[in-house]
Amino acid sequence: MASVAERIGDTKVPMSLLETGAYINYQRIEDNLAIVRDRLKRPLTLSEKVLYGHLDDPHSQDIVRGVSYLKLRPDRVACQDATAQMALLQFMSAGMDTAAVPTTVHCDHLIEAQVGSVKDLERAKQINKEVYDFLATATAKYGLGFWRPGSGIIHQIILENYAFPGGLMIGTDSHTPNAGGLGMIACGVGGADAVDVMAGIPWELKTPKVIGVNLTGKISGWTTPKDVILKAAGILTVKGGTGAIVEYKGPGVDSLSATGMATICNMGAEIGATTSLFPFNQRMADYLAATKRSDIARYAQRFAHNLRADEGAEYDQVININLSELEPHINGPFTPDLATPVSKFKDEVVKNGWPAELKVALIGSCTNSSYEDMTRSASIAREAADHGLEIKSKFTITPGSEQVRATIERDGLISTFEEVGGLVLANACGPCIGQWDRQDVKKGEANSIITSYNRNFTGRNDANPATHAFVASPDIVTAFAFAGDLRFNPLTDTLTGSDGKPFKFSHPSGKELPPRGYDPGQDTYQAPPEDRVSVNVAVDPRSDRLQLLKPFQPWDGATPENIPVLIKVKGKCTTDHISAGGPWLKYRGHLENISQNCLIGAINAENGEANKVKNQITGEWGGVPQTAAYYREKGIKWVVIGDHNYGEGSSREHAALEPRFLGGLAIIVRSFARIHETNLKKQGMLALTFADPADYEKIQPSDKVSILGLESFAPGKNLTLLAKHSDGSADEISLAHSFNEGQIEWFKAGSALNLVRATFRSAPSDLYSLTAVYSDGGGGKGQG
Repeated sequence: MASVAERIGDTKVPMSLLETGAYINYQRIEDNLAIVRDRLKRPLTLSEKVLYGHLDDPHSQDIVRGVSYLKLRPDRVACQDATAQMALLQFMSAGMDTAAVPTTVHCDHLIEAQVGSVKDLERAKQINKEVYDFLATATAKYGLGFWRPGSGIIHQIILENYAFPGGLMIGTDSHTPNAGGLGMIACGVGGADAVDVMAGIPWELKTPKVIGVNLTGKISGWTTPKDVILKAAGILTVKGGTGAIVEYKGPGVDSLSATGMATICNMGAEIGATTSLFPFNQRMADYLAATKRSDIARYAQRFAHNLRADEGAEYDQVININLSELEPHINGPFTPDLATPVSKFKDEVVKNGWPAELKVALIGSCTNSSYEDMTRSASIAREAADHGLEIKSKFTITPGSEQVRATIERDGLISTFEEVGGLVLANACGPCIGQWDRQDVKKGEANSIITSYNRNFTGRNDANPATHAFVASPDIVTAFAFAGDLRFNPLTDTLTGSDGKPFKFSHPSGKELPPRGYDPGQDTYQAPPEDRVSVNVAVDPRSDRLQLLKPFQPWDGATPENIPVLIKVKGKCTTDHISAGGPWLKYRGHLENISQNCLIGAINAENGEANKVKNQITGEWGGVPQTAAYYREKGIKWVVIGDHNYGEGSSREHAALEPRFLGGLAIIVRSFARIHETNLKKQGMLALTFADPADYEKIQPSDKVSILGLESFAPGKNLTLLAKHSDGSADEISLAHSFNEGQIEWFKAGSALNLVRATFRSAPSDLYSLTAVYSDGGGGKGQG
């Protein structure tokens, strides 16, 4: 008798040991790829297999690299604490009681490095108590996993507990691609995208191009996985990966550890890549086993044919790197793509007049804080200590997770670092994201630091624009700490020991995985309680950091007529211009307060100044957010006129939420940055472009405008802008848009989340039930 072949989906393997009822869905990938292969009739790259395996509708999805927009169903969502605040507030307003996919929140961004791990962590807990309380109660209420402050950096926690080969994850942090070290497509997104997926809406992504990086040879000596991405960054530059997935392949891959592959994928964000990933191999299986996920490793081995590229798969670009010939690199200053081999670095320091004295050497962070990284650095520190040396520059160590911290403490590595004068910081982002209370130099004082982090843009680490920040492997950084001089080459130069004799560092040595296994350390994870109904989300209505949201009002069906131009923006207008960072970051959970920075950095075409616009009702000049709020209180909608590539930069959802909150109707520009355009649509804003970009010049800041054609709003059908000028003349201008049918419904409903809410709540009064349960509404103005 014939037997039925076993399907890969007949085996149920949990995605994580910390979650119940959520299983790896290799069957979906298998089924989707059968459909896609039949349609495309060509070999597929690894990234295509994983992406197309997560298509919402593989039968009818248009698939053209660099052109079509994919609708995808990610396996999970990960949020860091700074961005999670607004994401959770938006999700609460969607009317659902549980996230549609497994989701976690990680407290890693709000801990400032000052004096050391213990005191810094306690200080952060006190300063951010209301934020942490909100995140803890909101995650408990809605069934999300919560990692308390001190747990570690989001990307390391994901790698240790949640990443798996062939998975698709989005995260509200740009270095989410770290999980590519375990063969997962993991993309950094804005909070609006995360909320969509949590609410069950497919995630839209422009079909990426694919850049292949072919690795040959074998890594050894002072060369580390970090040098692979430092070299690649020098080749591709900070823009070379834009719109593409970087896919590593070739025989050299097998000489890299899983955590080393994660380092490479993590820093792929610096070349603008959508994400980066590696094919599944034994090194990944070893790491999965070491982190108590042998079941996943065995399952992935059974599915390995879909966890590597097809023979003959075509790439849009191919780069070749011979690991046997790869030299350690040092990148910077001021940009992560200025790549210099260590043998030539001294000459560059002298030629460019970079400060040669090294003030601080910093290792760790989400990029390089694995057990392997720490053991290699400790071997250098141990050798220096044995020769009687202490550090000549300040030296800080940031463990990436509590598990890594506890393990290196047990194995004596922390004591080695402290013996030579190193300072261990909290398990958090710290100086890597600018959370560093640096006191050793004055602002404006030229100086040099070197880190094993990922980014080194001007002022990134310490807010000092004169700091020359360089990026290298932890090995190079540690060696430099003992030299205190950027002109030192640890591969060739010597230092003088306490006995007066010269010595040269040996090749660093380390262990890929802890021989005695990982020590989990303190239990910092909070699982959702069984009884979630009785949980109350902690939001004080008097808080200036948190504010519950009210749904935006739907479109009233009327034609917008004779409404003012709030501001005609001249030149570049990034999301930093629209929603400034710095001191405003504390208000990321309070829409009314953070909206006071709306467009304050944009240049007004009328007067060439920032944050100074004319109120068309009163005739008075004032700030942009204040003028917008005046219009809103009078029931007057308004529009913004913008230039090319409006909204480029970080994909923060605040840049779209704020104009919507302040009563805006439309943003009309020459062209949009894609993510910002989508974010505006999701908040119910009209994101429109001039059909003829030259028509931007016809709009005057004092114009009153009407938007005609909304009663028949449809995909591909232009709208008309009627601009009435102060001299009595007028111009009719054609406006293009990229709204599809579903996005038009977002506009009509008032936001994408309003549509979700309508699915789960039938009675109109229910739209406000969430805010009524938890507070009196936050004491702010209603949205819309």
